[in-house]
Amino acid sequence: MSVRVRVRVSGIVQGVGFRPFVHTLAGSLGLSGHVGNDGSGVLLEAQGDRGAVRSLLAELTAHPPALAVVEDVSATEIPVCPDATGFVISASDIAGPRHTLISPDTATCDDCLAELADPADRRYRYPFLNCTNCGPRFTIVTGVPYDRAATTMADFPMCAACAAEYHDVTDRRFHAQPVCCPDCGPTLSLDGDRSDPIAGAARALRRGEIVAVKGLGGFHLATLAGASARYADVGAAAVARLRARKHREDKPFAVLVKDLDAARELVGVDEVSAELLTSRRRPIVLLPRLPGTRLAPEIAPGNQHLGILLPYTPLHHLLLDEVAEPIVLTSGNVSDEPIAFQDYEAARRLAPIADVFLTHDRRIHVRADDSVLRVVEGAPMPIRRSRGYAPEPLPMVVAARRPVLGCGAELKSTFCLARGEHAFLSHHIGDLGNYETLRSYTSGIAHFGELFDVDPVVLAHDLHPEYLSTKFAHDTADRRDVELLGVQHHHAHLASCLADNGVAGPVIGVACDGLGYGLDGTLWGGEVMVVSLTEFRRLTHLETVALPGGAAAIREPWRMAASYLRSAGHREVPSAAASLATRQGARWDQVGALLDGGVNTPPTSSAGRLFDAVAALVGLRDRVNYEGQAAIELEQRVDPAEMDWYPARLEGALIRGVDLVSAVLDDLAAGVDVGRIAGRFHNGVVEVLAMACVKARAETGLGVVALSGGVFQNVLLTTRLAARLRTDGFEVLTHHRVPPNDAGISFGQVAVAAARDLRPARG
Repeated sequence: MSVRVRVRVSGIVQGVGFRPFVHTLAGSLGLSGHVGNDGSGVLLEAQGDRGAVRSLLAELTAHPPALAVVEDVSATEIPVCPDATGFVISASDIAGPRHTLISPDTATCDDCLAELADPADRRYRYPFLNCTNCGPRFTIVTGVPYDRAATTMADFPMCAACAAEYHDVTDRRFHAQPVCCPDCGPTLSLDGDRSDPIAGAARALRRGEIVAVKGLGGFHLATLAGASARYADVGAAAVARLRARKHREDKPFAVLVKDLDAARELVGVDEVSAELLTSRRRPIVLLPRLPGTRLAPEIAPGNQHLGILLPYTPLHHLLLDEVAEPIVLTSGNVSDEPIAFQDYEAARRLAPIADVFLTHDRRIHVRADDSVLRVVEGAPMPIRRSRGYAPEPLPMVVAARRPVLGCGAELKSTFCLARGEHAFLSHHIGDLGNYETLRSYTSGIAHFGELFDVDPVVLAHDLHPEYLSTKFAHDTADRRDVELLGVQHHHAHLASCLADNGVAGPVIGVACDGLGYGLDGTLWGGEVMVVSLTEFRRLTHLETVALPGGAAAIREPWRMAASYLRSAGHREVPSAAASLATRQGARWDQVGALLDGGVNTPPTSSAGRLFDAVAALVGLRDRVNYEGQAAIELEQRVDPAEMDWYPARLEGALIRGVDLVSAVLDDLAAGVDVGRIAGRFHNGVVEVLAMACVKARAETGLGVVALSGGVFQNVLLTTRLAARLRTDGFEVLTHHRVPPNDAGISFGQVAVAAARDLRPARG
């Protein structure tokens, strides 16, 4: 019996070869009808034998294209068309609401790599080859439905050969929107010279020059990594020069290597890390450096880990093949600015840094930094979620009844738009401290709104009145009829962890980070709460200490050491801290006067600042050149064999952090090794937080603990605390899809806003 059905397929089903897949499948089943894109996904009609139609519907979810994410397939029977013949791909419908999803950019597939290396192939060594299974997506999309006309590839009309592939149902490039070749696609040049730009860039790298490379989501800066004896000195000098020009004193650079074998020569690669490195997302993965590895020391000074990534574009593969050496690949920007992605801004902003420019004429519509991940307890933890992941949606625990914008925080800024069951967490924006980043933030919000047809009527924002994201929310409310919802910083942190795990709460939440504006006007950051998506209650927290000089104390950890010494009752400098005080000279006494007078010394319960104080006391870091540097270096100095811990009192609602500092002083005075001190301190933090959770369970009856905040990027702390809590019978929730740092704040904000929107009004 012949039937006809109209089928709606939603999810990531555009730009992933879904229409060709349906066309081929329907043809093999002898069905007639048509398939096309519209603003909500893929819409098709299929007619034929009922069994064949049933098989078609089953295959849509069972075996979709590799890059597709099918969220829903709904079918409705409609009247049969008596004269229907054949199955065709119809033109996209650009009318109506836009509810489709956009695929992230995807690393070059094996089939394309084989063509890239085949001298007989017409795309041999062509830096922009792609197919339905790989290539640029999000960064070139200008609108939906996803068709070539709605991408920056609209600038390149297809030649006859590419058009033939595009229209050939048996071809891998059937309806691949970015399809191109050397005759019709983008071209590569080195400072305007198109003769052999790859070879020229490789020669520049071997000379020790800095090369600006235009990639998928923006420009990178590349140098030799000095991984071989032949280029050790050249690489070291080039990396040092890159640091000086980029004004990036210590923060580690990423290293691009050819393949897994090359990665294993530099770092320890376990099974999970190998899967991440070779995945279609191709993030930077932070991995332990192998002893004796020859690399330019300035790549990651004082750091036992390296950020490693594998090539994810044909250009990367070609460049590495030509250089035959690992290369440094870092964001094309000056420190604290967003990555450059437009040719004119790159020429202006990167000219003082780069010696030569390896660029191309395909426009980038959306800038996107490389994503960064760590492996924690055998699972991925994002540190920066960007290229390869954004704008893939995250599921909402509670569907958003009204469209919501989460405005995010100030540092590691992201925004998040939510409608219905989808949350669209943005790519990495950066720190909202300059005009370029703020412009990227506001334009990104507008672009996401257009792509996903989200016009937010609720703006969830941080409580800190000086955050630019908070000011953006209030400025928007002055211009438009929107509802503002303030969400406390650490509630947002923990809500993001709950939503990351598909949990609404309530649970016990441990939020440890640098700083967040508290309900009492103090700066929180070491909190134990009972928390759900809708509300929270502070149960226990680190005892507050002064933040001498305000923001200056964040940049100069020695100030926090002075503050903790004063809180521990040391009016005079103890002998164990004498060298620290001597290094500061007269400034030590000046900070002491600030502490005595209570001038510009806001109180804080920040765990991050406690780690800073200890790092300064043990002589690791008096001043930091990037956020979290002191704590990172303290973690890396831990002696992994040290199982002893410093005891800290839990008195009522207070965790006595000064006890940990006093124990550090005692061991310093006794000449204990820094590695053992760092280990005992970390273990002490684990023990007192576990005690606080046990106390919270006794008060609330809750047996689940969520861990969030930037401090939990510390793998050792997170691993040991999670293990300790499980020993005490708790279930532990950590981050696996969104970062625990402030980049996850916007996701937590929309989760809170959606959940609160369903609460009944109080009479």
